[in-house]
Amino acid sequence: MIIYIDVVLIENLIMNYIILFATAIILKLKIKHIRLILASLIGAVYSILSYMSLLEMYSSIILKIILSIIIVYVAFYPPKVNQLWKDLLIFYLTSFVFGGAAFSLIYIIKPQEILMKNGLFLGIYPLKTIILGAILAFIIIITAFKIVKSKISKKDMICEIEIKLNEQEIKTKAMIDTGNLLKDPLTNTPVIVIEHTLLYDCMPKEILNNLEQILGGELEKIPEEIRNKYISKLKLIPFSSLGKQNGMLLGIKSEYVNIIQKDKTSKKENVIIGIYNKSLTKKGEYRALIGIELI
Repeated sequence: MIIYIDVVLIENLIMNYIILFATAIILKLKIKHIRLILASLIGAVYSILSYMSLLEMYSSIILKIILSIIIVYVAFYPPKVNQLWKDLLIFYLTSFVFGGAAFSLIYIIKPQEILMKNGLFLGIYPLKTIILGAILAFIIIITAFKIVKSKISKKDMICEIEIKLNEQEIKTKAMIDTGNLLKDPLTNTPVIVIEHTLLYDCMPKEILNNLEQILGGELEKIPEEIRNKYISKLKLIPFSSLGKQNGMLLGIKSEYVNIIQKDKTSKKENVIIGIYNKSLTKKGEYRALIGIELI
């Protein structure tokens, strides 16, 4: 059987690219095609070297792990180590699904013309078979992740919280937001985001109804007595969100927060309340956002 190196290179390049592309979609990462192509080429070149037995340690697990880390790093450039491990895990899961689906399709179409050398499946089958296998695997894994995600009940992401602020207690529903990593930049205190209308019994309306003006330094609408009492207690919390990269929230430290999940209640005494001047949902399913760190 004649195997053409350029065909092996192209096949592996295409497969690697589609795997990395699917991984990026699952992780919701910004896709940079140049990086994906370069990372795919690294994997494809390794495949050629393995096929030609130019690497003495081609079958070494350690070498393959190192290669995977390099590919993931080049493709996604994760800023932190924990993000790198997360990207690597999803990359492996995606690769397993792709490998299984693609090989199954190849086996069904032309099982008699497949051989295995140095860990690579090779054979005389059209390039479109590889592409079809990759597309099939892409559909399977994206569909599977959507199904798993849909099985996670929203009820599991909602909890009750009780906030003690200025001797008043507020009780509301909060969504556990894994993306809420807000902290006071000075004290590193975690922040819970609350709709401002919930605080009318705890704070003056003159503050709650003029949040934007206060953030902008316009304090004329705030009576002097209220300014003297509250301005020193208020904190500025920087945040980033979709469409607003450099936002600011006004915050105030609570006396304590009780987080109620099913039959379990945990009390947090070092929490800042970030005051949000709009509604978090249209139907009011929850009126606060709490970070996973506080759970």
